[in-house]
Amino acid sequence: MDAQKVDNILMTLKEQVPAECIEDLRGRLLQADDAKASAVAAASLKSPMTALILSLFLGSYGIDRFYAGDTIPGVIKLLTLGCCGIWTIVDWFLIMNIVRKKNYEKLVEIL
Repeated sequence: MDAQKVDNILMTLKEQVPAECIEDLRGRLLQADDAKASAVAAASLKSPMTALILSLFLGSYGIDRFYAGDTIPGVIKLLTLGCCGIWTIVDWFLIMNIVRKKNYEKLVEIL
């Protein structure tokens, strides 16, 4: 695939995947064919900012984890009310990176 197209795709993804994974994605995209690159560009990824907002307002109920795709931790947070609020506060700092890692895993699965 053309380096210009790869750079354009990575520019749109830079806020939705971990920064340390950008170079790995660059290498995978350069080796991929145009169909897979188009699939990566069209992939519906979760927004880390939306996850943070959900965590701030509904984190005690596990909604942030359900949004990120972590069903089991979401159920545990729901049943324990975020482990009496402690897990909720911890997730305020972690949920954005969790969503970015899930997005990266989804893109690697596509490639």
